[in-house]
Amino acid sequence: MNVVIIDYGAGNIKSIQFALKRLGYQGVLTSDETEIRTADYVVFPGVGEASSAMEKLRESGLDTLIPTLTQPVLGICLGMQLMCTTSEEGSTKGLGIFEVDVVKFSSVKKIPQIGWNTIENLKGNLFTDVSEKEYIYMVHSYYAPVCKETIATTDYSITYSAALQKDNFYGVQFHPEKSSAIGEVILKNFLNLNSSFEGDMGIVNPELT
Repeated sequence: MNVVIIDYGAGNIKSIQFALKRLGYQGVLTSDETEIRTADYVVFPGVGEASSAMEKLRESGLDTLIPTLTQPVLGICLGMQLMCTTSEEGSTKGLGIFEVDVVKFSSVKKIPQIGWNTIENLKGNLFTDVSEKEYIYMVHSYYAPVCKETIATTDYSITYSAALQKDNFYGVQFHPEKSSAIGEVILKNFLNLNSSFEGDMGIVNPELT
């Protein structure tokens, strides 16, 4: 299995590589178009500020490449936010994969949100064997509101999207690579998705829809 991690200078690379290695996979760090296109699975990480991260994507041409990928793609934290239409952070135009605008937390006690929180309203194969209200690790000041592409939610004064999916594109606001055993389950589920993607909107907990 060929797993690549997109390298654009704005990623939490080492922790993701270590998490993949624990699962028995070698995550290849690359910005090469051919390597990315021919990979079975693509991880799109992100740590930092949205506008500068998008600028790095544009400089390397990755902004036009990523939306055309056809294998399973997993955006993590800022990676997920950059896959959205826009972000209030730096008035950034995103990749437009997910039809939702990222906004900044307001009326909360502490920004950024840092630490463990629960996820619920789980949908799809990304959350196979994941129970409602499992704890995952968050570090962020901006969020994607609940929308038609939401496949998990969490709460921090307001309810917002903990995960998104559209076709072969997945995004998680949390860090699965830092979310202990449950994060490994989610990463493993991603790597078990059909690499010749035929769709996945199965409902894990249909009573929640």
